Amino acid sequence: MRRTLAWIALVALAGVAGALAYASFTTEREYVRLVAAGDAAAAAGDPFQALEAYSGAVALVPDAVVPYLKRGRIYQDQGQSEAALRDLRRAAELDPSATRPLEWLGDLSLELDRPERAVDYYGRYIAIDDRTARVLYKRGVAEYRAGLVPESMSSLESALKIDGSLSDARFLLGLCQRDLERLPAARATLEQVVRATPAAPEPREALAEVYAALGESSRTIDQLEALSTLEPTRPERQVAVGLAQARAGRESQALVVLTRAVERFPDQPHAYAALGHVWLMGAERRGDRAALLKAVDALTTAATYPNNSSRALSDLGRALFLNGDMAGAERVLRQAVTRLPVDEEAFLRLASVTERQQRLAEARDALLQYAALVGDRAPQVPVWTRIADLSVRIGEPLTAVHWLDRVIDEAGPSAALLRRVADAAWRGGDPERARKAVDEGLALAPGDAELLALRRRVASDPARLEARRPGN
Repeated sequence: MRRTLAWIALVALAGVAGALAYASFTTEREYVRLVAAGDAAAAAGDPFQALEAYSGAVALVPDAVVPYLKRGRIYQDQGQSEAALRDLRRAAELDPSATRPLEWLGDLSLELDRPERAVDYYGRYIAIDDRTARVLYKRGVAEYRAGLVPESMSSLESALKIDGSLSDARFLLGLCQRDLERLPAARATLEQVVRATPAAPEPREALAEVYAALGESSRTIDQLEALSTLEPTRPERQVAVGLAQARAGRESQALVVLTRAVERFPDQPHAYAALGHVWLMGAERRGDRAALLKAVDALTTAATYPNNSSRALSDLGRALFLNGDMAGAERVLRQAVTRLPVDEEAFLRLASVTERQQRLAEARDALLQYAALVGDRAPQVPVWTRIADLSVRIGEPLTAVHWLDRVIDEAGPSAALLRRVADAAWRGGDPERARKAVDEGLALAPGDAELLALRRRVASDPARLEARRPGN
C-alpha cells in the first residue's frame, strides 16, 4: 500500500513538473514571438504595433532587459522622452553590467539638454569599459556642454589615444584648448583638423579665431577667405574677410571686399554696416571728411532695415556726431542702447553727445550704464575718471571721491589723483578725507604746490561744509 502511494506521489510530482516546464516553454516561446513581432513592426515603420508587442513581452517577462531597451528606443524616436528614460533606466537597473542602456541614457540626456546627467551615465559606462573611444568622446561632449572644459579635454585626449581618427573629438579638443587659452596647442590641433577635413567650415572658423587671438592677421584672413570660398552664398563670410583686413590695417582691401559684398548682397544690412564701420574708422583716424560722409551714407542705409544691429546704430550715431548733427546722433544712439544685444560703446558715444550739449547728469548716467555692463571685461580707469569729473561738475563731489578711489585702487596712487580726491572731499564737506588725501599726496610729492595749498585751505577752514546735493 505504501509503495502504491509513493508511486502515485511521484507520478503527481512529475505531472506538475511537466506542466510547469510546458508553461515555461510556452511563456518563453511567446516572449520570443512578441520581441520578434516588435522588431518586425519597428522595421516596417509601425511604432505603435512595435510598442504593443514589446509591452506584451515586458508583461510576460518583467525582468528581461531586451524589451525595455527596444521599447525605450521606440519611445525616444516618437519623442516620448520621459517614457524612454523610464524604460532605459529600468534596463540599466535589471543589468548593472550592461553598457548599452547607459550609453543610450547619456545620448538621450544630451538630446534633452541635460549634459550633467549625460556625464554621469557616460561615466558609469566608462567605469565598466574604459576602452570605447566613441563613449569617451561622447562624455567629452557632455562635459564641454556642462562647462567642464578641463574634464572634457581629458576625456577627448583619452578617446584620441584609442582612436586617433576621430576628427570630431580632435576638433572639440581644439575648442577646449582655445577656451582654456592654450592658444599654441589649439592652433596645432585645429590645423590638424583643417588638414584632415578641408571642406568643413567649423574648424576653419575656430582656427581663424585662434589666429586672431595670437595676432596672426595674415593667417586669420587666409582662413576667412577660404570660408568665403567654401560658402560663397553667405554674405557674412565676405563681411568677416573685410573686417579682418580692416583690423590688420589693410583698409583699401577691406573697402574693396565690403563694397563687393554690398553689391552682391544689396538686401543685407550687416554688409552696409561693415562698410560704414570701415569708412568711419578711416575718417576718425585721418580726419577725412569724404570718408565720414561715405560712412554716414552706408550706415544710414543699414539703419533702414528693421533687423539692423545695435553696433550699426552706434556707428551711425558716432558718424553723425562727428558730422555735427547732435540731434540725429542722440536719436540714433538712444535706439542703439535699447537694441539687443547692446553695443556697449553706444553708451560712451551717447555720453559724448549729451556732454557736448551740457546735459552733464545724462552724460554721467550713460557712463554709469557702460561701466555696469562692461564690469571687469575691459579697462575702466578712463571711464571712472570721466564719471568723477562729471560728478564734480554737477555738484556731487563726494560721488567723485568714490570713483576716484576706484581709480586709485586700480591704477595706483599719484599726486595728481590725490589732489583731486582732496579737493572733492573738501568741497563735499569731508575734511578728514581731504586731509588724508593731502597727506598721502605729499608723501609721494613733498613739494607739490597744489597739495600744499590744499593743506593750508583745509587747515584754515576745517569745518567748511558745502550744501550737499542729492547723492552726496
